Amino acid sequence: MKLHEKQELYIYNSLTKNKEKFEPIIEGVVGMYVCGPTVYSNVHMGNCRTFLSFDLVFRYLKHLGYKVRYVRNITDAGHLENDADEGEDRIAKKARIESIEPMEVVQRYTVDFHNVMNAFNAFSPSIEPTATGHIIEQIEIIQKILDEGFAYEKNGSVYFDVLKFNEQHHYGKLSGRNLEDMIANTRELSAQSEKINPQDFALWKKAEPQHIMRWPSPWSDGFPGWHLECTAMSTKYLGNRFDIHGGGMDLKFPHHECEIAQAEACNHISPVNVWMHANMLTLNGKKMAKSTGNNILPNELFTGENNLLSKAFAPVVAKFFMYQAHYRSILDFSNDALEASEKGFHRLMEAYRSLEEIEVGSKSDFDVPAWRQSCYDAMNDDFNSPILIAQLFEATKFINSLKEGKAAITPSDLEIVQKTMHDFLFDVMGLIDISVTASEDGNKLNGTIELLIELRNQARHNKDFATSDQIRDQLLEIGIQLKDGKEGTTYSLN
Repeated sequence: MKLHEKQELYIYNSLTKNKEKFEPIIEGVVGMYVCGPTVYSNVHMGNCRTFLSFDLVFRYLKHLGYKVRYVRNITDAGHLENDADEGEDRIAKKARIESIEPMEVVQRYTVDFHNVMNAFNAFSPSIEPTATGHIIEQIEIIQKILDEGFAYEKNGSVYFDVLKFNEQHHYGKLSGRNLEDMIANTRELSAQSEKINPQDFALWKKAEPQHIMRWPSPWSDGFPGWHLECTAMSTKYLGNRFDIHGGGMDLKFPHHECEIAQAEACNHISPVNVWMHANMLTLNGKKMAKSTGNNILPNELFTGENNLLSKAFAPVVAKFFMYQAHYRSILDFSNDALEASEKGFHRLMEAYRSLEEIEVGSKSDFDVPAWRQSCYDAMNDDFNSPILIAQLFEATKFINSLKEGKAAITPSDLEIVQKTMHDFLFDVMGLIDISVTASEDGNKLNGTIELLIELRNQARHNKDFATSDQIRDQLLEIGIQLKDGKEGTTYSLN
């Protein structure tokens, strides 16, 4: 029996505003789509929080035994400045400023994004499609929406008719907005606008002569609207209706609202069972954003090269810090909070390592099965990672009592504690014991240098002084100094 058959998972659905028992469309199989990055600059820590939140979801679903298809896109075209239908493409603007090709911008920042996710030990998605790789699918969807009567073409651009759609559907149901109120609070259209209504949004934009990124379509040489790409890629790989759609809270309106409208207009069905939204990471009490400059980049955190923090923090510590808050709550980034998380992280890891040395007895002073279920109860309650971490600290207290000889545990219960700690620390949260990693790396480095010292000694014995000097000098270049003495050759790291 798979774990998901024994554990009842409840997820907060942004659409219904309720926690609901999770029941996938196909038993044992989950389709999940998450809006990925727009790759025009380095990913910042606020972005990372969203992707790590859904890494936790992905990992837990897999841990429960579900077969998960996780699709996370790369936006490499169509995302205009200020998330609007006017202005310059963010990637094209970056390319113009730096006098390089747009795809050079895409490549540079896609690689950066992957490197950062790897540093956080996040799983790769099952599929990572790009907007530019699905232009044909987007054109086909636009044509369907036009055929259904929910869009109109104007001077080579195509716009979604929100008022026409709202006659039969509810535009605004995800964000809880009322179209009449939106209309009342909207300024009049400018004379230059091609839209019939201010609320309408672009499905296809005709490219101006200077616009670099453009593709042929039945309406004009142009590019797709930002909202359209996710509808095209999610339905292509997950079907017209799938289980989970995730993203940052800031995408709820208009991006996800528009996705729902597009899919319902095109496929006559609501596209998603459960909408999930991760909340923001703030810095100095303000939203982290690339556009305002109020952000910190992961590498600035990892190296300590910033004016905000007192020292460098390992990726796993930052990840642990983020999981100490629920994904739907706002989390403020501060030096004190990171330092506290670092201490807590090392305390947990030390407790887990010490389980190998625990002496067992004939009874247990801790209700291990109940504690294990409490860990699952936390994650089953809308992926409540802070409660899970609190339960792991409860086990840590007991482990410390065992070490001090103040408590007892049976062999079978010890095995359950070890497995449960391992499962939730490493499989579900994806943490890494960096003290063990550093020790292992140190052993490898020491073994490598000792081998080079032996090869150098052999070269000296054979009077091959050129090779001997080469080994010594090249090691010195990378900061490893050899010292010859009466007791042999030793080394130091400069």
